Amino acid sequence: MKWSRLLVAAGIGALVGYVVREQVNTTTSYSPEKALNSAKEAFRKEGPISGSWIYMKPKELVKNGLTYSVYHGGITRTIEGQDKPFEFYVDAHTGTIVEVAESA
Repeated sequence: MKWSRLLVAAGIGALVGYVVREQVNTTTSYSPEKALNSAKEAFRKEGPISGSWIYMKPKELVKNGLTYSVYHGGITRTIEGQDKPFEFYVDAHTGTIVEVAESA
């Protein structure tokens, strides 16, 4: 009798663990490192990069009436011998660059 209860408890524990793991994987499917790398790849197509940064925690960005969970980062490009800073926002779930703007 005790073994059957132990097996049932172990099965329930495994099921709960699986559900929690799947929930975590679907809510944060894109890491900040991946987001920074994808932004760097896009900027490199236009020219050399001399620096980059990214905030590790996603934040909300409202654009065109839609709310996105995004990573906020920046890249410095060398254009005609001068460094020009840009800021970008990358969707934390898909890795899509949502917005890019030249910094002041």
